[in-house]
Amino acid sequence: MTRAKKIVRALPAGMPATADLKKTAVDAALAAGKVLIKHFGRPLDIREKKNAGLVTNADVEAEQAALKILRKRYPDFGILTEESPEEFSKDPGRWIMDPLDGTTNFVHRFPMFCVSIAAQWANEVVVGVIYHPILNDLYIGVRGKGATVNGKKLQVSKTSRVADSLLTTGFTYKKKSQLRTEMDAFERLSGIARAVRRPGSAALDLAYTARGVFDGFWERNLSAWDTAAGALLVEEAGGKVTNFEGHPFRPEMKQILATNGALYTTLQQTIAPEFCQLPGHSPV
Repeated sequence: MTRAKKIVRALPAGMPATADLKKTAVDAALAAGKVLIKHFGRPLDIREKKNAGLVTNADVEAEQAALKILRKRYPDFGILTEESPEEFSKDPGRWIMDPLDGTTNFVHRFPMFCVSIAAQWANEVVVGVIYHPILNDLYIGVRGKGATVNGKKLQVSKTSRVADSLLTTGFTYKKKSQLRTEMDAFERLSGIARAVRRPGSAALDLAYTARGVFDGFWERNLSAWDTAAGALLVEEAGGKVTNFEGHPFRPEMKQILATNGALYTTLQQTIAPEFCQLPGHSPV
């Protein structure tokens, strides 16, 4: 298979220096991560959100630690974060954040969780930071300037056959309405890939796809805070990120397919045959 052509988006005009946005996002992510480490493995205050998983005092405290930095450095930016109402602004800048992606993992002491923060300017994600505090892995992506983990360049995998691939996915909390559809896709890919994993953190799934550990990731019913930073990492690492219909990915999209590029067409056709002309499947 040929490698898909990388989609290159220009940086929007008039935005703050990406170096400053990057430093702010990194500082905020590290502050949130410090809070998560403090609470990990200890008793938590836990409540359940309808069709949206769990939230704990660690989520809330981590969010506040990050917001303190984001608001101080960029008081005119809007803020979209999982645990608080959206803050709107006339400024074209916005932070998109999940202070604890993988809360269920965190509650059960499974160490696959992270902080995800993206800077958006004029509806374009220009900086993405994911911090995996257990491993002290810091992922940074800057639009047009590449992506790194702990200062080392990220590069998607070169796997060219699905039979050789390690894939990853996630399942929605809306189990009654969508789980069967998700399991059908999981079954189809499990039948042709080397293996499929389900770690439970979309942001880390994307980071590991950018790193070349996973060859592809897909999931339905996600929110912008789950995907904004990680999608940028994959793109800047040379991968291809779209929704299931094949449109270039935007954080407001509810479906994501992120691949190394070489496997894109096969994965799209297998995961979402309703959008593709395949033998035995009729597009709807």
